[in-house]
Amino acid sequence: MQFGIMSVSDITRDPVSGTTPSEAERIASIVRIARKAEEVGLDVFAIGEHHNPPFFSSAPTTLLAHIGALTERLVLTTSTTLITTNDPVRIAEEYAMLQHLVGGRMDLMLGRGNTAPVYPWFGQDIRQGLPLALENYNLLHRLWREDVVDFEGHFRTPLQGFTATPRPLDGVAPFVWHGSIRTPEIAEQAAYYGNGFFANHIFWPPEHTKRMVDFYRQRFEHYGHGTAGEAIVGLGGQLFLGRTSQEARERFRPYFNAAPVYGNGPTLESFSTQTPLSVGSPAEVIDKTLGFREYAGDYQRQLFLMDHAGLPESLVMEQLEMLGSEVLPTLRAETQARRAPGTPDAPTHAARVATQFPDGVGRQVRPLANRGDNVTGGSPYEDSEFVATYPTL
Repeated sequence: MQFGIMSVSDITRDPVSGTTPSEAERIASIVRIARKAEEVGLDVFAIGEHHNPPFFSSAPTTLLAHIGALTERLVLTTSTTLITTNDPVRIAEEYAMLQHLVGGRMDLMLGRGNTAPVYPWFGQDIRQGLPLALENYNLLHRLWREDVVDFEGHFRTPLQGFTATPRPLDGVAPFVWHGSIRTPEIAEQAAYYGNGFFANHIFWPPEHTKRMVDFYRQRFEHYGHGTAGEAIVGLGGQLFLGRTSQEARERFRPYFNAAPVYGNGPTLESFSTQTPLSVGSPAEVIDKTLGFREYAGDYQRQLFLMDHAGLPESLVMEQLEMLGSEVLPTLRAETQARRAPGTPDAPTHAARVATQFPDGVGRQVRPLANRGDNVTGGSPYEDSEFVATYPTL
């Protein structure tokens, strides 16, 4: 199983010191945090997408490409990319470019987003959020798999003979996770395509997450991608570590109480009991994290939120050190020992190339002679035999 961290990219006042980092300080800090994640042995770094203060991550591909150049092993992803307000053509192009630049060490998590004003900023209607998500991903899926696309939908200018460039690295589209906290239609879409489903169950009780994951697994099997146990599942969570449970709670409580998403609601103790929030000693965090499989089954990716609510970089680094040295080795060993036979590994670019091209050599796209371009008509890459199918959702 892959373990990693995800950031929502908030710039928040530290309630203990009273200081608020500048945008420049926070952006530089997240790069150091990502590099630290690789240093302590984590597998994945994920960044959210926002277009409003106090968040800084409006251009995830720029940030991920920079981090990719500074790391060697870390898988880079989003949490999430807005499939509703981004043009699917731009998503296809930008993330294919990122895939090339980082040698396949990336995937993509799609979501609808939860900030209502962003829709009109990008010319969209939030009341159409769900059909937008379904139609836009339909097009994105085709743009990465078909060299030449003719498309006509409800929300976008039609395409005729269009080729998105660069073509995916080795001819293998980036793996896609569909992130959702409450929408069955998104789980259905993930299942239809055989993609991954990421349940960010930070704020939800286990019963809710179980219903969403079970539904996705059932539909994954229904569409013929494999058994329910072979479906690709990811979970979110938040943790804060201390030498003892008392120390962890005392140090985290000011941040919990001041956090917009936590404060003025249930107590830290109640929230920890009712949701995946793990605040305690390494042993307590290990036990709680291992308990996620009791309601979600064996899954492939666990991401932890660790840098929000004003936590200073020094404290985040300390947390990452403890996670890497005192939690991660046991989590890896125990999840491997407990997982059911036949449970698939987390998808990687290398594994997907090997599956799609049994000789281990991916498709290397080169423009064909005298084939024109997107403007003049014929496509320079019009040699794909892929035939797309379309969902009825």
